[in-house]
Amino acid sequence: MCQPFSFFFTSPTRYAKPVRNLMATINYYTAEGLQKLKDELQDLKVRGRAKAAEDLREARDKGDLSENAEYDAAKDAQGLLELKIAKLEEVLGNGRIIDETNMDFSKVLIMSKVKLKNLKNNMVLDYLLVAEEEANLAAGKISVKSPIGKGLLGKSAGDVAEITVPAGKLQFEILEVGR
Repeated sequence: MCQPFSFFFTSPTRYAKPVRNLMATINYYTAEGLQKLKDELQDLKVRGRAKAAEDLREARDKGDLSENAEYDAAKDAQGLLELKIAKLEEVLGNGRIIDETNMDFSKVLIMSKVKLKNLKNNMVLDYLLVAEEEANLAAGKISVKSPIGKGLLGKSAGDVAEITVPAGKLQFEILEVGR
């Protein structure tokens, strides 16, 4: 007799199919950020799959598959690629472009440009709050899910935000909030 739900743990294929999250999180992106994710997905599907197939073909040509470590590595890489593709498809399926027409830009929200002053060292910083996948600190884009992003959300110009980060507590004065 088969154990209940045992089919979740056994699979006729080498890699289990990813299970979709029924309570998927909606994420908001800029048009540019969503397009970047679509381009990455397309690249993985076209070039990534072609490279994985080529690697498998080369490894298969090297002989007995039962003792071929290169073939196993190529199959593992293919499985990871398919997992990444499935994850990106899920992210894109739950992604929405931000409608900036109804946003109140007097408060810090996603897509707000914020000028901050670190009250400890008087350093002035400029950030754009974006979705987690678009974050790039070097470009001045921080995630709304980061500790600083979370601490700034809902604040207005003139407010002081006390934010707990791994290094301790930081205090920022919000100088400007804009688009």
